[in-house]
Amino acid sequence: EVIHARWAMLGTLGCVTPELLAKYSGVPIAEPVWFKAGSQIFAEGGLDYLGNPSLVHAQSILAILACQVILMGGAEAYRVNGGPAGEGLDAINPGGAFDPLGLADDPDTFAELKVKEIKNGRLAMFSMLGFYVQAIATGKGPVENWAEHIADPAGVNGLTNGIATKFTP
Repeated sequence: EVIHARWAMLGTLGCVTPELLAKYSGVPIAEPVWFKAGSQIFAEGGLDYLGNPSLVHAQSILAILACQVILMGGAEAYRVNGGPAGEGLDAINPGGAFDPLGLADDPDTFAELKVKEIKNGRLAMFSMLGFYVQAIATGKGPVENWAEHIADPAGVNGLTNGIATKFTP
């Protein structure tokens, strides 16, 4: 559960940050909405990582899939087989080099931080579910949905405007 929680926290940040940067900071991002970003690989020019064609210029979905399987599979195999944690360390909360601020030195504080991590992770998993439902129901990203709701809370919510009935894949 902790591993899924950590991925959900990263995913939530990754879904919201490009849209926030594009909407409020003026950063030019070709497709800031998280569920539309991957479709750029099928566009005429392909997908440029960070908008820069000299970094990574992806044009083949099969090449991307192969890289993902190799890199993520290698990282997971490394983690499962002991990986950077070394001998005698907890695989989930290794401490040591992974705790440069020494937050886990005190056992009571460490126990409290573990509880906070899992609670925030559960919230992130639930927020990802909300992002999925919003994407299906409205076709918009979470920041745009939030901005519309803040502008008109009574008129734009899950129970009005037929949003709750637009679940068509």
